This record gives sequence, C-alpha cells and structure tokens, in this order.
Amino acid sequence: MGKLFHAVIVGVIGAAIVHIAILLMVPAFSVRDAWSSLSQRSNYYTMTRLDQAAGPPLIETIDPLFLASACRFDLNEGIVHLTGEGKVPYWSISVHDRTGQNVFSLNDRSSSSGHPDFVIATSDQMIAIRNALPPEMDRSVFIEADVGEGIVVVRAFAPDESWHPTVSAFLQSMKCLSK
Repeated sequence: MGKLFHAVIVGVIGAAIVHIAILLMVPAFSVRDAWSSLSQRSNYYTMTRLDQAAGPPLIETIDPLFLASACRFDLNEGIVHLTGEGKVPYWSISVHDRTGQNVFSLNDRSSSSGHPDFVIATSDQMIAIRNALPPEMDRSVFIEADVGEGIVVVRAFAPDESWHPTVSAFLQSMKCLSK
C-alpha cells in the first residue's frame, strides 16, 4: 500500500511540474504574440497605431486614456532614429525585444526639448556613432539595446476626448527610420 501511495504522489507532482512548464513556455511558442500581430499589419520601420488599426486592436489597453503606436525594427540593418513633433500632456517610449520583454523605457522628461528624439543602437553601433555623430542626432537621447529585432512602442496621454485629435496628430508625426 505504501508503494502505491508513493507512486501516486510522484505521479501527481510530476504532472504538476509538466503542466507548469507548458504554461510558462506558451508565450515563447505562441504564433499570436505581439511581434506576429504587428508583422501582419506593417513592415519594419513603419509606425502602426495599436488602438485604431484596421480590424481588431493589436493590443487591449489597460488605460483607455492612452493612445499607442508601435514600430518593428532590426538593429542588424542599422540604428533606429525615432522622432516626433507636437505637444501632448505626457508620452512614453518603451523598447521591447522580439519576445516582448521590456528592454528600456523612458518618457517626455527624458528629452531636452520635450519632443521625442531617440536613437536605438547596439553597443558596437553606439561606439561607431559616437565617434562620428551626425548633426541631426546632436540632441538625441541614445538608447543602448543589445537586441537584434525589436519593437518600440510610443504611448501618449489623452485626458479626454477633446485631446484625441492632438494626440493622434502627435502619433502620426512619429518617424521610425533606419540609418
């Protein structure tokens, strides 16, 4: 009787470990992740609205007062220069790797002018660009992200409906360029 009880307990514990491992691996093997959804809607270096895209939204936002836009990039092709114009109450930018892990986040307080002007580069690219800084990047904030492919997400705060045109124009002005 003791051996049977021991076998049942080991079996239950083993099954629990297998089930937990499968649940933890689902995001890595899912074909409906953020990267796949965004790649179906747009190419690299194209800003895509996440809240008003054709069809269902790419993300379900937790806070309805934020509008968002995203751009896929590949640092193997060169650095990414992200710029935008306009004045909104608050904006934030987050850089994610291909699996959706947040690599870097910042907001409107990180920019000297209050406008987004950021360069995303790997360590090696950062050294090269600092040695020969182009004039259009002299006031840029540099983000070192050692990822191959990634997504940059821009979110902007719209306190009420009257701000939606202004915030939408701000997100439309965003440029995601490979240099």
